[in-house]
Parts: sequence; structure tokens; C-alpha cells
Amino acid sequence: MRKYAITLPLVLVFAVMMTACGRPPQAEMDMARADVMRAENTPNAVTYAANTLSLARTALVRMEEEAGARRFDAARTLAMEASALAERAISEGSAAAFLAREEAAALVSGLGAPIQDATNALNAARQAGTVSLDFDVLSWDLDWVRRNYNDARQSLEDNDYQTAIAHGQNARALLADVNARINDAAQLLARK
Repeated sequence: MRKYAITLPLVLVFAVMMTACGRPPQAEMDMARADVMRAENTPNAVTYAANTLSLARTALVRMEEEAGARRFDAARTLAMEASALAERAISEGSAAAFLAREEAAALVSGLGAPIQDATNALNAARQAGTVSLDFDVLSWDLDWVRRNYNDARQSLEDNDYQTAIAHGQNARALLADVNARINDAAQLLARK
């Protein structure tokens, strides 16, 4: 009887210790790894939600550290956090890509007619002959506008919205400069 009196408490202590140690949240950790990997392989998440994706990666690293230290509750919490952040990165990336596509499309579609108008204005000024302009420089600048415009259109077609926006903004800025020089020369001529 005395043997059982000593053995039973030892078995209970051992059982409590084993329960306290717990088991790693393997399913949650595997899911977190898969979710972060999926986000890392989603181009829009990488391009447009890099900060959120970085937070997901950090949570994943911390999850591994906590699991290695046998703090399984913390590891489980971090696994859920990593999964949620990975999902958020995919969602944010998708939304941002949509907005970038819309911005790029609006920018590109709004450049065709103004480029043609500037070309026509430059040709009219050249034919007038009395306008004091460096037609070679302005023609060269208009060629750069057209190149940026064509690059923007191609980038938009290739779904590279950030590059399309950059080329479109360059084209718009150069075009504004060309138009300003043509308008300034026309106003000087009108004052004479």
C-alpha cells in the first residue's frame, strides 16, 4: 500500500508535467508556413504589400523561435498572426494592383490627344516661321514624350503598372514643358 502511496503522486506529477509541456501546434505552424509562402509567391503582395508581408515573415520567425523554446501557446498565437498577415498582404496587394492599373490606364489614355495637339502646335509654329523657337530641341523633346508614352502603354499591356505610371508621368511632365515653351513663344509673338 505504501508503494502505491508514493507511486501515485509521482505518476500524477509526471502527468501534470507532460500536460504542461504540451505539444507543438503543428497544424497551425504548417498552415502559417504555407500561407506566408503563398503570399511570397503572389506578385501583387510582394510588389504592393511588402510591409505587411515583412510582418508576416517576422511573425513566422518568432513562431519558430517560440516553438523551439517549447512555448507552444505563444507559437500557436504567432502562427495565427503570420497566417492572418499573409492573407492581409495578398488582399492588400490585390487592391493596390487594381488601383495602380486604374491609375496607369487613366494616365496612358489621357496622353494620346495632348501629344498630338503639341505636335500640331509645333508644326504650326514651324510653318508660321516668325516664332522664335528651337524646333530641333522641341522635336527631340516631343520624341522623348512619345517614347515615354509608348513605354507606358507597353508596360500597361505587360501589367507592370508601376513602370507604366512612371513612364506616363515622365511623358506628362515633358509634354507640359514642351507646351509651356510653345505657348511662351506664341505669347511673345502676340505682344509684338
